[in-house]
Amino acid sequence: MVAVSDGQPSGPTPTTVRTPVGQPLLSLALTSMMDAVGAHSGAVYLRHGDDPVLEMAVMAGLPRSFAAPWERVGLSAPIPVAEAVRERRLVWVGGEEDMARRYPRIAVVLPYPFALAALPLATASRVYGAVFVTWPGSHPSELSDGERRELTTACERLAVRLERAAADNRSVQAEYDVLDAGPVGGVSDTLGTVEAARMVARLPYGLCSLDLSGRVGFANAAAAELLGVPVRTLLGTHLWASVPWLNDPVYEERYRAALLSQDAVSFVALRPPSDWLSFRLYPSTTGLSVRITRARAVAETAPADPRSGDAPTRLVSMSQALSMAGALTETVTVQDVVGLVADEIAPAVGSEALALLGARAGRLHVLGHHGYPDPRVLERFDGMPLSAPTPGARAVAHGVPAFFDSRQQLEHLYPLRHGSPDGFAAWAYLPLIASGRPVGACVLAYAEPHPFSTHERAVLTSLAGLIAQALDRALLYDVKHQLAHGLQAALLPHSLPSLPGIEATARYLPATRGMEIGGDFYDLVPSQPLPAAVIGDVQGHNVTAAGLMGQIRTAVRAYTTVGQEPAEVMRSTNRLLIDLGSELFASCLYLRLDPGRGRAVMARAGHPPPLLRRADGRVRVLDLAGGPLLGIDATATYPTTEVELTPGGVLALYTDGLIETPGVDIEEGVADLGRKLGDAGDLPLEQLADELVGHHAAAEERLDDVALLLLRARGDG
Repeated sequence: MVAVSDGQPSGPTPTTVRTPVGQPLLSLALTSMMDAVGAHSGAVYLRHGDDPVLEMAVMAGLPRSFAAPWERVGLSAPIPVAEAVRERRLVWVGGEEDMARRYPRIAVVLPYPFALAALPLATASRVYGAVFVTWPGSHPSELSDGERRELTTACERLAVRLERAAADNRSVQAEYDVLDAGPVGGVSDTLGTVEAARMVARLPYGLCSLDLSGRVGFANAAAAELLGVPVRTLLGTHLWASVPWLNDPVYEERYRAALLSQDAVSFVALRPPSDWLSFRLYPSTTGLSVRITRARAVAETAPADPRSGDAPTRLVSMSQALSMAGALTETVTVQDVVGLVADEIAPAVGSEALALLGARAGRLHVLGHHGYPDPRVLERFDGMPLSAPTPGARAVAHGVPAFFDSRQQLEHLYPLRHGSPDGFAAWAYLPLIASGRPVGACVLAYAEPHPFSTHERAVLTSLAGLIAQALDRALLYDVKHQLAHGLQAALLPHSLPSLPGIEATARYLPATRGMEIGGDFYDLVPSQPLPAAVIGDVQGHNVTAAGLMGQIRTAVRAYTTVGQEPAEVMRSTNRLLIDLGSELFASCLYLRLDPGRGRAVMARAGHPPPLLRRADGRVRVLDLAGGPLLGIDATATYPTTEVELTPGGVLALYTDGLIETPGVDIEEGVADLGRKLGDAGDLPLEQLADELVGHHAAAEERLDDVALLLLRARGDG
């Protein structure tokens, strides 16, 4: 049997003028679904129109505080319900380890053993929302075919009913959350109410009964004596609110762990001044039974000092902070931070628009924004002095947040805003302070007047601290990123010279790990009487590798210019690298080009073999003799080989990043590159280069940098 909780619906009621659905459609569908598969909690989310946000409309089986950080979620959020909507499929999370691996943000807030299934509420034409249900950690790691079929069918039925309601212009609104009242007649019918009370009263240890929200429904005299609080004070209250020395999030977390995992949990607590008590919590789908005894021996593992304030409120804000902290730790660039605030934090707090401002050299700068109908209204922030009489500048300069419930309130304090409306009606200006330094401000804008409660201001201020830490890291990363790219661009040729009889182009892609700077290099030297081409790879992806790469490239160019033969160029460069005392090695491929004779002389130092595509489309791997890597042996020699380079032929020089893929043999990589060169070799050289590096250019992650130098003989040399 199920019973609805008292009071108003916990979720936000959608604003609409349409006729509401006349029965609790969502809660009935949800509880039926849970009963069919034996789930112990769940929730239904609705999507209003084409909004990129899911809003929780009803929750069953557990208090809504358990899912507080996800009452409103953006469709791009990396959590199961959003993923189920994006991919229109059932998402299954088989347990605690699976959750930690795939959805670490949820695991940070709910580090308990439980399984979860999320499904979209979708018809062929549109998505109306999503559902999730959970089971205790004892559920098998795989969803059974029967459970999958029941859930899928139930969600399809609910989606059809939502579609019909929309077609009939009937609105589906948030409903009362559903908590299982459970059977109460069985025990009293068997033992009798009076005899049951006598039996419990005779027990030498304390007993309490808590409902799903954590309120005390029963406590025996022994429990009151052990806790030091009269029974009448305990009844109807949260245990941690009525017992001062239990007012600590550590103990609330045990209550949450027991309910979500449906496993018995225990903890010990110190009743001042020196009495240690043991608490054992036995959960069910109707609440918890708590046994309280004196602890015989306890190590000194007391929790943090108790905190004041209302426990449920503190629990929600703590959960929100943990969830957002987990998300923000994954951001890398400033735009990552802007995107996360726009996609997840702003929807969670009900904001319709935001601007992220940076502070540098005493002025504000717009780092990113989202949701403003006319982004030009933000131009006034760019370059604005921190001394300007504006709320954004004041928030950064003084480090104090400012909340404006209405336009009248804002314009009363800042009359200059009369002339620059942005279309919104309420604002929160949050200073971003990291390590005691102002790094900027976050501006949240609301479409309607929005009174900010004390709790909401505290939550927003806490979130601003998390955003500030992420933004500070991202600003530093972006500076290093720009430095790395600037250094890389300075060390590689800005353009390739025009050579008689030779058409040339090159591509370079940095690795996506580390500083995105590496040791791959290439060059085309217009020396007399014959030009030269070189490509190489210094090990490493850091400033040291890039610096050494620049020295090698300069040395090769200098030795070529003074007229050294290919073998001597390699020997001289090898000796230079050893003389520099570097612990890094380098591979290198050097060619002296003679397009007039249709020939090229090649010297190789541990570098991947070049590919030659003849005019008839055949491709040959020039795996010819060479010497060791540069920087290993001062006495090493580098034999040379003459190869053909007739008109229409294409030489492809490359580094190992182009042919190496984890789990794939390097010979297969060379063969694959040869096939691409053979198939696309007749394309214009620029298009051919793009074709050969296309897969790597589109990849989100590159373990190694990539360099490619293409040379095509024209026959006019």
